[in-house]
Amino acid sequence: MLHTEKRIEKVYYSIGEVAELFEVNPSLIRFWEKEFDILKPKKNKKGNRLFTKDDLDHLRIIYHLVKERGYTLQGAKDKLRQNKEDIVKNVEIADTLSRLKAFLTELKNEL
Repeated sequence: MLHTEKRIEKVYYSIGEVAELFEVNPSLIRFWEKEFDILKPKKNKKGNRLFTKDDLDHLRIIYHLVKERGYTLQGAKDKLRQNKEDIVKNVEIADTLSRLKAFLTELKNEL
């Protein structure tokens, strides 16, 4: 009998949590928010940004283009405008391959 573990996902993430996930400074997240119109975090009464899963997905795309692929901000904006679906697929494939590599490395270390 398989034991399945329920994974609880948060609804909102603070800018600090998001910055930690992407290993960047919160100021970069704020900068990208101004530069990319697909980033629209909610703000609470205090003005703190609250990022959703969709915001994290958009940040993952921006991070992939700018940090991993080396696009300029304008180049990343143009790429998003031209063909967002292909970029999303590429990011998903890269994430899957990264997880697979980590799994295989862990498996190798256990052998």
